[in-house]
Amino acid sequence: MLNSVGREIPEEIIKLTGKEVFQGAFAKDGVEYQRAAPVVKPVMSNTTSKMVDSIHEALVKCGVRDGMTFGFHHHFRDGDMVVKLVMDEVHKMGIKDITICASSLGRAHDFLVPMMEDGTVTNIESSGVRGEVGKAISHGKLKGLAIMRSHGGRVRAIQTGESRLDISFIGAPTCDDYGNCRGIGGKSDCGVLSYSHVDGNHANKVVAITDCLVPFPNYPPHIPMAKVDYVCVVDAIGDPTKIATGAAKPTTDVRKLTMADYCTQFVVNTPYFKDGFSYQTGIGGASIASTISLTKIMEERGIRMGFGVGGLTKPMCDLLDKGLVNLLLDTQDFDLSAVSSLTNPRHHRISAGAYANPFNKGAFVNKLDFVILAALEVDVNFNVNVVVGSDGIITGAQGGHPDTAAGAKCTIVISPLLQGRIPAICTDVTTVTTPGETIDVVITEYGIAINPLRQDLIEATKDTDLPFCTIEELRDKAYEIAGKPEPVQFGERVVGIIESRDGTILDVVREVKEFKLDK
Repeated sequence: MLNSVGREIPEEIIKLTGKEVFQGAFAKDGVEYQRAAPVVKPVMSNTTSKMVDSIHEALVKCGVRDGMTFGFHHHFRDGDMVVKLVMDEVHKMGIKDITICASSLGRAHDFLVPMMEDGTVTNIESSGVRGEVGKAISHGKLKGLAIMRSHGGRVRAIQTGESRLDISFIGAPTCDDYGNCRGIGGKSDCGVLSYSHVDGNHANKVVAITDCLVPFPNYPPHIPMAKVDYVCVVDAIGDPTKIATGAAKPTTDVRKLTMADYCTQFVVNTPYFKDGFSYQTGIGGASIASTISLTKIMEERGIRMGFGVGGLTKPMCDLLDKGLVNLLLDTQDFDLSAVSSLTNPRHHRISAGAYANPFNKGAFVNKLDFVILAALEVDVNFNVNVVVGSDGIITGAQGGHPDTAAGAKCTIVISPLLQGRIPAICTDVTTVTTPGETIDVVITEYGIAINPLRQDLIEATKDTDLPFCTIEELRDKAYEIAGKPEPVQFGERVVGIIESRDGTILDVVREVKEFKLDK
């Protein structure tokens, strides 16, 4: 069946998942649903202890069995240790057919590949996957399906009961013996626990895993004791020094700095750039650089930002220190400077649901003026791919990309014309992860293309000296430089689906032909 972005969704996948095909970014606006509720075991006695001696004991007390769904969060990014601690014990116990429902998976989780091969893990639900797990899925190593969702989409799926969490594990930098969890105050601070709020609200069992047990009450809690069944102390839950890795680092690349300057000049020439504007940037190097250059113009013009939101980095926190933003709303800290900034009373934690759940009665993304995002590929219909590489391998994550793109008044994607020697602006993206109807502007080092749907932005910026062109001209330039790429050779088997934030099927990911895992 053909969906609204022109992707053919196999009938067997529709039947298997029970999902509808994507019908448009706002097709489900106003839909009514019943929120799912967890199974709760009350604690009424003042002699009941939530403390357990090991993860093994926690699993046993939670009634672990084959076929369960486990929830995890990724605030430690490449420094995460919680998933391994839990899954190693599950593997030793011989438990099979586990579904991992994580906010994201990365290189810290390469150890899962053998567990996929032996049937310990048979399904994965995540914002995306990087490293060996992504390669293994693309090679058909996962028995079931990988479902890739946005951060808001994960909350929606859990809240509606589409994903039912049997046990969720919260890596808590500090925790007391009754389960009050905080993202700060220990040796493994990650700042916030925003992705775990929905787990605390909807998982049948919640286990807090900490490496810093503190006296009761650990207040104010980020995840309160009323949501937690058991508390387990381990040696280490994560390495905070590995939070700021890869894309989260600032750039010195001249191409990216050029794109950042174009982005800043575009932003300040739109009608939305005025005192009190709202803003979010992604964690790509050019996106971070655009925040730094925007700061200078804000200072020159005396313009203050109303709020900044989302995953935060040092440049956004610097705005707060300089008095250039009223407040920050934080769902994830991408570097240790952002973690430290949480001591500022105007730097606030929010849940991933409040941030981006499309089935809320309104989310913060809907109040954004600007969002600055990155991309692996953009096509001539402005569809964006941030999950599947041009070689067909799953290598990225949706994160909040589709959520913020749909919510913001002005969505800007920054992408180099070529990723290596591969055109990033193309006729058709390998996989659609964010629909083109929600993308307003594409900025490359060779020029800027505005979506024809946004005639207001074309009119507002027509008198600037920015290098405007059509998206087709950018595509043609990329092909002129690098040649038209050969399409990826996929097999027939569908190994994953790209879910739209509303739960419909935006695209599918097929097994790559003749793929070999790197050793």
